Amino acid sequence: MTRPLRVGIVCPYSFDAPGGVQFHVRDLAQALQARGHEVSVLAPADDDTPVPDLVVSAGKAVAVRYNGSVARLTFGPRAAARVRRWVDNGRFDVLHLHEPMTPSLSMLALWIAEGPVVSTFHTAQVRSRALQVAYPLLRQSLEKIAARIAVSEDARRMLVDHVGGDAVVIPNGVYVDTFAGARPKAEWQGTPEAPTIAFLGRLDEPRKGLQVLAAAIPAVLARHPGARFLVAGRGDAGRDEAIASLGGHASSVTFLGGISDEDKAGLLGAVDLYIAPQTGGESFGIVLVEAMSAGAAVVASDLGAFRRVLDDGAAGALFRNEDPADLARAIVEALDDPEGTAARREHARAWVRRYDWSTVTSQIEAVYEMAVAAGEAIPVRPDASWRMPRALRMLGEGSDR
Repeated sequence: MTRPLRVGIVCPYSFDAPGGVQFHVRDLAQALQARGHEVSVLAPADDDTPVPDLVVSAGKAVAVRYNGSVARLTFGPRAAARVRRWVDNGRFDVLHLHEPMTPSLSMLALWIAEGPVVSTFHTAQVRSRALQVAYPLLRQSLEKIAARIAVSEDARRMLVDHVGGDAVVIPNGVYVDTFAGARPKAEWQGTPEAPTIAFLGRLDEPRKGLQVLAAAIPAVLARHPGARFLVAGRGDAGRDEAIASLGGHASSVTFLGGISDEDKAGLLGAVDLYIAPQTGGESFGIVLVEAMSAGAAVVASDLGAFRRVLDDGAAGALFRNEDPADLARAIVEALDDPEGTAARREHARAWVRRYDWSTVTSQIEAVYEMAVAAGEAIPVRPDASWRMPRALRMLGEGSDR
């Protein structure tokens, strides 16, 4: 960039229960700040939720079932007033909205703002009822977007097929060196006789695939009886269901609960294999990049997004989606073929550099430069009579209570 910018980033999902989009927004904001830009992030968050210093809370969120999981969103007239005030006070050179089709803060900001707007699309869901409802109400506002980013080819294809227009593909970023330099947790390290195998994700979201891994465990233990499975993530119902399905094999599985970013890096640096058994709804696969960065060998379902992140299997082993028997085969083969697994791990070590924030941030800055060329500031609408569409105003009334 030719000069530092004032960048406003809007995250639609609450920091009360952070996930991939929230982590992406947080890390992008920090990477931009490190390059001299002035950054403010607007996101939902409860008053007692600790958030990074550069995050401005837009108030409490409500839980909504969205894209196969439960998302915590903020909407309604009160949220719109907060968005307007934040945009007005920020006087941003560029406004970066994440998931503007999601009925939350990014959608509100898109209605309110004028000037250089960049949007990032994360979702790769082929059919979305929320998208079908929102698109007619947003069609005109989408013309405000000066530049579109998709985090993967899958997310780009969803945008092209269901919204129209196109987007440049810029992947999610990872601080590769942070994971590569993390100290492995000794208690999570394995041995040839007792390898350790990890899973990370919401335990009560079926699309994260814990049930697929649980069904594969008996076959893995038949070949490697000393194997230990380390399962990290929140969701008591999913944990209890997995334990019940494991029967006599439950003693080989340790449930770690939610873990910190530091412990996640230590876990991924310690284990022999990281398993990604997600069944769908994934547009990228950030945890695969984190695992590769930390030095873990990866075994993942053959979703299109995962296949691309793993360089079509060269950087990690693939198995047939939702097939526990094939997952067990892939795990056993990875453990039985240490030379082949080491070769994929070595390829992954170089491959992940394309996802490092040093590369990704430069690509996003180039998009900002293009957007800023269309105008120098983002004024709010001076017309105080602006109103959101009535149907969506009613939708958001619950989040204002």
